[in-house]
Amino acid sequence: MTKRLAVVTTVYPYLADRFLDGYAREGRWHRADMKVVSLYLDQKAEGDLSGQRAAEFGFRVYPTIAEALRCGSEKLAVDAVLMFGDFSKPCVEVFETYGRAVPVYHDMQLSGFQNAKWMVESARRLNFPLLAGSSLPVTWRLPDIELPLGCEIDDALMVGPGEPNHALEAMQAMIERRRNGETGVQAVQMIEGDEVWKGGDDGRWSKQLLTAALSRSDTPQGLTLNDGRTQDLVASGELPRLVRKPAAYFIEHRDGLRTTLLMLDGAIKDFTFAARLKGGDILSTQFLLTPEPEATYSACLAGKIEEMFVTGKAPYPAERALIVTGTLESCLGSRSQGSHRMETPHLSVKYQPPLNSQHCRS
Repeated sequence: MTKRLAVVTTVYPYLADRFLDGYAREGRWHRADMKVVSLYLDQKAEGDLSGQRAAEFGFRVYPTIAEALRCGSEKLAVDAVLMFGDFSKPCVEVFETYGRAVPVYHDMQLSGFQNAKWMVESARRLNFPLLAGSSLPVTWRLPDIELPLGCEIDDALMVGPGEPNHALEAMQAMIERRRNGETGVQAVQMIEGDEVWKGGDDGRWSKQLLTAALSRSDTPQGLTLNDGRTQDLVASGELPRLVRKPAAYFIEHRDGLRTTLLMLDGAIKDFTFAARLKGGDILSTQFLLTPEPEATYSACLAGKIEEMFVTGKAPYPAERALIVTGTLESCLGSRSQGSHRMETPHLSVKYQPPLNSQHCRS
């Protein structure tokens, strides 16, 4: 039976189009046996497509979340919800009112830790599947690696441009496979500017791991753009020249693991990762972001959402996105308090990773 979907969002999301037009999957064009039947839109951005999509695909735009979930009736009238933005409480209120809950995908962007925690707890209490997060953890990897389940990690580092939330989530998807899974975050610190480079010189983050991570990048900036030469951006000393506003996010996990996110906007335009396992082996990879406007990497996430809507089981825990939300929030708190180390007793988030790999491999 065709699943009926409600989209609840701040602005119209391109990911919703995957459930209207279909998406490429495993070398073919795939159309989910699902139909978007309603939309709640909090605001119309420039170039908004909601009216055009509603007319083309025959769904209705409703003025409230409750009406979008009821589709004009007096009962919950959808089989699943795509949520983009902090609309957890109105959605859960509808579930509670009608005594039935359905699977929810929630991107958890800008939700804040307490709101995200409330949503995760509500999913447990009302027993509905909840999937959260972005495309980066489930896109293709170059090379296609996965850290061994139950491995021991000595150090890990993620590097990328732009906003840190997706990068943190991708790193979390890698390190959660360590022995005993994720046990929570003990403390964080965020530093910026020249202090980042000093942190490398002082050994706070590993230059060896950064070199390994950057070796996987397809987008080195600077001299490579000028004449095509290859670059060791770390050893050459080019990074401080290329990166005007570097930022480092230091994360101390409760099991003793220390990880680092380096946001180096201006040095590369992709996201790469490296980890040193116990014994000295270093594994590194790039999280592949294919070009817009097609952005086929988003199809990897659409496939995971569809899987949950069909099976009623989330392919990986929403706690991954929860701990990332809280870690980022606390890092920004560290910055606002003079970049001091901040204890995070509230981030005692524990979970086990999925047994099987969840990123695209074909």
